[in-house]
Amino acid sequence: MAILLHSLSLHPPNPKPQNPYKPKILSSSATFRRDVVLRTASLCFVSFIFQNQIPESLADPLKSTKPLRLGIANTKSWFQYFGSGFAIRVPPDFEDVNEPEDYSAGLSLYGDKAKPQTFAARFQTPDGSEVLSVVIRPSNQLKITFLEAKDISDLGSLKAAARLFVPGAATIYSARTIKVKEEEGLRNYYFYEFGRDEERIALVASVNRGKVYIAGAAAPESKWKDDELKLRSAAISFTIL
Repeated sequence: MAILLHSLSLHPPNPKPQNPYKPKILSSSATFRRDVVLRTASLCFVSFIFQNQIPESLADPLKSTKPLRLGIANTKSWFQYFGSGFAIRVPPDFEDVNEPEDYSAGLSLYGDKAKPQTFAARFQTPDGSEVLSVVIRPSNQLKITFLEAKDISDLGSLKAAARLFVPGAATIYSARTIKVKEEEGLRNYYFYEFGRDEERIALVASVNRGKVYIAGAAAPESKWKDDELKLRSAAISFTIL
């Protein structure tokens, strides 16, 4: 099911068969050693956009170790894009590259509905090296169920749902649950930072009325050190309306 997340990537899907093994989960110390020895740029993104820092009490890591504190920039001055049931902040240097919906696409003589858009929103830097995307899919495409999913937890725990959102060959560097207070109660968001194929992706996923909303910021390894804060903040600004 993680094949869905290829849409959030900078590059098209790798034709190689999907790795059947579970993603590797690195502890904080292991991540640090990997970054120092292998790369000077640590490319892991996503956190949540709040006026204040996220209280650590709201973050549940995949493992019992204390989660790393995520740096978040103040994005209040950034353009806020409002899509179908969601909103997200866009970095100043990113351009809207999403194609307008073609209502005639997929129509037949019998009046079939138009083919849904690949992206609900998509932005990128002028050189196309960094991408911010949002995709929306019915929850039963990710997990077969007769009940309408109302919360991301209906798809499983943070650890169990990783197989739905993170490709099998990826290495997960951070994962946590973020709880946001709304009028009707708390809404859960799952956050994953992972690396694969020389790029890093920060991903936030949530559910509303049977639909899964997924926002991701992607960049190559070489770009992460300079733009980590900006990319993480953009992805984490994602909000269900």
